[in-house]
This record gives sequence, C-alpha cells and structure tokens, in this order.
Amino acid sequence: MAEMQYRRLGRAGLQVSVLSFGSWVTFANANQIETATQAAECLAAAREAGVNFFDNAEGYASGESERVMGAAFRELGWKRHEYVVSTKLFWGILDGPNMKNTLNRKYLMQAIDGSLERFGLDFVDLVYCHRPDPHTPIEETVWAMSDMVTSGKALYWGTSEWSADEIRAAWLIADRHHLHKPVVEQPQYNLLHRTRVEVEYARLYEDIGLGTTIWSPLASGLLTGKYQNGIPAGSRATLPGYEWLATMLTDPDQLAKVAKIKDVADELDVSLTHLALAWCVKNPHVSTVITGASNVAQVRENMAALDVVDTLTDDVMARLDDITRA
Repeated sequence: MAEMQYRRLGRAGLQVSVLSFGSWVTFANANQIETATQAAECLAAAREAGVNFFDNAEGYASGESERVMGAAFRELGWKRHEYVVSTKLFWGILDGPNMKNTLNRKYLMQAIDGSLERFGLDFVDLVYCHRPDPHTPIEETVWAMSDMVTSGKALYWGTSEWSADEIRAAWLIADRHHLHKPVVEQPQYNLLHRTRVEVEYARLYEDIGLGTTIWSPLASGLLTGKYQNGIPAGSRATLPGYEWLATMLTDPDQLAKVAKIKDVADELDVSLTHLALAWCVKNPHVSTVITGASNVAQVRENMAALDVVDTLTDDVMARLDDITRA
C-alpha cells in the first residue's frame, strides 16, 4: 500500500494524515461498533496504515461514541502525543434551555468538560462548533472557543458546516481582539457535493489559511455503488434515526451519476470506493478525508485508496468533472 501522506491543517502547524478515521454512525450503535475492544481493533488497523487523526463528536450516540473511543485509546495503550483527536459541540446531550442547539458560553464551557470526562482525556486536539448558532452572537462564541484553547482543554478550534461569511466573521473578530482564531472547517465533500468546498470557501484558503477535515467522502455510501439497486437490508439508511438518508440514496439523478463514475473506475480497474476517496485526497485544500468503518476489513479497504491517488490523471479528473458538474 502507498505510504500515508500528512498535510498541515491549513495554515496551522498541526499535521494530519490525508485519510483519517471517524466514529459517526458506527461507534456505540447496535450491529456496528458497540464495545471498546471492537473500536480498538479498528483504530489499530487505521493507525497501522498511518492514520493519526480520529474524529468524534458529543452528539454521536449521545456522548457514548466519545466514551467508546476513549476506552479504546486506553485499551491500546497509546501515548497522548501519538494521535490527534477531535470533538464537536452544538447539539447537546443534556436537557435545559441552555444545553441544546446552542453555542452560548455556558453550554460550550460545560460541554467541553463533559467530552473530556467521557474520553478520559485532559484535552482534545481539535474542537469544532458543530453547526452555526443564529441565536448567539458570534462574538460570544469566538470568545468562549478562544478561552477553551487558552485553558488548554483544546489545542485548536474550528467550525463545521458554517458558511464562508460566518467563518470569516469569526476569524475577523478573533483577529481584532487578538484571540485564538478558527483554523479548520469540517464540511461535507464528495464527488456529488462539491460547491461549498470548491466555490464558497475558495477565497478562505488563501485569505485566512483555512484547513478542512471533510466528512461523507462516499456520500453516506452512495459512492460505494451498493445502493444502485435499492437500499439493502442492514445498510446505514435502515438504522433507526437515519431514515432521512433514504431519499438521497434513491435519487435517480444521483444514481445515474454514480453509474457513470463507476464506468470510469472500471476503466481504471479500481473500485468505486477507492476512486471516490482518492478524488477527495487530490484536492490540495482538503487537509484530511474522514473515513468510517464498522469493522477492520472496511478500515483496510478504505486505506487502500491511497494506491489510487496517482492514477487520477488530469484527464481522469476532467472526465469526473464533466460527470459530476452536469
């Protein structure tokens, strides 16, 4: 397998593996990864391939995903300097008017403490505002996130699914007050979902040095090809709470594009999954591509996408552009 590459998180000094491992949907879910031992096996397989970044969030399985990942770190006996770990805050897992769907100071300061307790860690490397909060002044959020970094509970902070205007506003507030600036955004990005990363954020990469840790590189499984003939039993779209995926995964226009992308993959003699992951890696503004898996075999399968990156020539990339921009 090709050697893992590492990229700086935008203009920040932190280096992350171009393929990383995330716990959304899989950790602490029935029929996925329920125990720390199962999680440890997947984390170990990812690290064996060179992965150093592991993504999580307070809202994943109502905090249980953090608990499982933290227990897996301890089971593996990894030293803290050997890995980069993140969490994301917004949705909340406690009841109360200040504890859900907010980025106010009270919530953020208590939420990071809860995450650290579940992880069993003294700090996370990255903490994200998981969504924008239109009801809290951005100034309040920026001050709270900067204070979180100053306190040592997180080393860097960023955003997830914020608009370019919101990211720039937060950065300018931090710059004006000499606070810790947001350095990273975690947006959805894949062959079927391109505009925000490629167009909306285009100026931010140079202007503020934005890094990106992209999620859903396989479009929730659509770009594996397994939904071409309907939704198979036991797939992600059949899990409780994920029924909303069914509409996207059965969209005729999207399925038609996937079929054309598969034709390209077949010509290259590579899998559709590998082609989709490698395509994301080809974007120099992508710091890391967050992959997901529910077993060791899937982890290793995803990591093998590194072998495909160099086969995506300019001509191949142009063909994929023609298919996905149509």
